[in-house]
Amino acid sequence: MSTLAQALAEQARAYSLLEIIAVAAALLYLLLAIRQNIWCWFFAAISTTIYVLLFIEARLYMESVLNGFYLGMAMYGWYTWRHGRDGKNVLPVTIWAPDIHLQAIAIIAVVAVINGYLLDKWTDAAFPYVDSMTTWAAIWATFLVARKVLENWWYWLVIDVVSLFIYWQRDLQLTALLFAVYVVMIPFGLISWTRSRREAQA
Repeated sequence: MSTLAQALAEQARAYSLLEIIAVAAALLYLLLAIRQNIWCWFFAAISTTIYVLLFIEARLYMESVLNGFYLGMAMYGWYTWRHGRDGKNVLPVTIWAPDIHLQAIAIIAVVAVINGYLLDKWTDAAFPYVDSMTTWAAIWATFLVARKVLENWWYWLVIDVVSLFIYWQRDLQLTALLFAVYVVMIPFGLISWTRSRREAQA
């Protein structure tokens, strides 16, 4: 435990205030997303803008690209949560058919392998295949969050566990700790959104 505390202290000293702000904003995003509070997208925009730069420094290029995508999705998420599906009603929590998810997972796997190969061949990227897989899966999962699809939480559980390992290996201990917190909080999001869907149906 002392080793972990020492690593976190060194990480805090090694980076500017930017990573601390990014982590804090990311935590606020998840807390507000669990409560389906539209302001989650505001804090997502702050966090992702900072992480674009941090991941470039860590040579996690796909993660940097992913956070650029997150920034765009923050704007899209704000709009869809504010205006609903038809521009009039609040967007409800929904469940999508299993075949949609199976098709998405197959596409993600194929694209990630191709992407990973290109990164491995032409760049100095760390963990090119794993980085690609988590990136493309997160793109899909973020779209599901923006559409308030319940299954997004299951995707994030897998993505965050894998990402935790990657960030720790690349000496981003504060960010790894953030994702450890994410993993703990995901069940609360799943329960909250499930309850919200049942209440809406009732």
